[in-house]
Amino acid sequence: MSKRIIVTGGAGFIGSNLVLHLLAKYPDYHILNLDKLSYASDLSFLDGEKENPNYQFAQVDIVDRAKVKEIIREFKPDGIIHLAAESHVDNSISGPEPFFYSNVIGTFNLAEEFRHWWLDNNKPEHFRFHHVSTDEVYGSLGAEGFFTEETPYAPNSPYSASKAGSDFVVRSYFHTYHMNLVVTNCSNNYGPHQHDEKLIPTVIRNAFKHNKIPIYGKGDNIRDWLFVTDHCKAIDEVFHRGRSGEHYNVGGHNEWTNLDLVHLLCDVMNEVVGKGPDGDYKNLISFVTDRTGHDLRYAIDPSKIENELGWKNTQDFMADIKTTVKWYIDRYSK
Repeated sequence: MSKRIIVTGGAGFIGSNLVLHLLAKYPDYHILNLDKLSYASDLSFLDGEKENPNYQFAQVDIVDRAKVKEIIREFKPDGIIHLAAESHVDNSISGPEPFFYSNVIGTFNLAEEFRHWWLDNNKPEHFRFHHVSTDEVYGSLGAEGFFTEETPYAPNSPYSASKAGSDFVVRSYFHTYHMNLVVTNCSNNYGPHQHDEKLIPTVIRNAFKHNKIPIYGKGDNIRDWLFVTDHCKAIDEVFHRGRSGEHYNVGGHNEWTNLDLVHLLCDVMNEVVGKGPDGDYKNLISFVTDRTGHDLRYAIDPSKIENELGWKNTQDFMADIKTTVKWYIDRYSK
């Protein structure tokens, strides 16, 4: 069955990978990439789809409700997969206002205008709104335990607070209006096309340029890492088969301290590039003052999506890290 889907934030990291995944897997789908083209956006990753009749792009800021309404009425979607968000924690600490506008007001605008579109079409059951969120809404874990869909929200940064707010907007539209809505909360993603400000690209870029590699605090913060392709497959499964009104956590069973991950990236750089300072890129590591409200550990229990939908994390972490490093080295070499 052909679908018309709006992907918000489709010029960003996860969004662009998702657009490519959907176009490849569903050749009869029509995909509209809706993105405001902020500093973190880059359409070049999708250059190969410019001539695809089933793909189109619209530059729209979801904070502009009139534009959101206009594009929904023009494109006539029967689904929205919402990834557009301000997402860099450091930026949310230094300037939180854009995060609450984009992540809370923007999500409200999309949900509200999609609700009116749904009502005007006599509430089709197959119309679906999929909100993509983060594990950071749950706060910080200790040395043991995992986030589940039942974990209480406890956001600790303006970014995570704004994402928690957007999750609650979507939840309210399910319980109040009985719309067909789903939410996914994912762990840290890595892979090609991630913006330079994030940890893994930052390490690769600085190492390649022989600049200091900054690590917050002692580098003992722990994150659960998920290859972006596996995340896109999870979004696909939940959008098509997830139960309405449900949350699904998506994680990689792949925990690393920041310091261990940086050491691994340096080892891969030594192998792939060579020419590290004094023979080893680890010599560039520099510890810097920890950021405010830095959560100690994130780890997700993805049992629900595994058991209900059959999704499995298939990443080969070493192979995928090498693929990621090589992609960035090629980019930084140009």
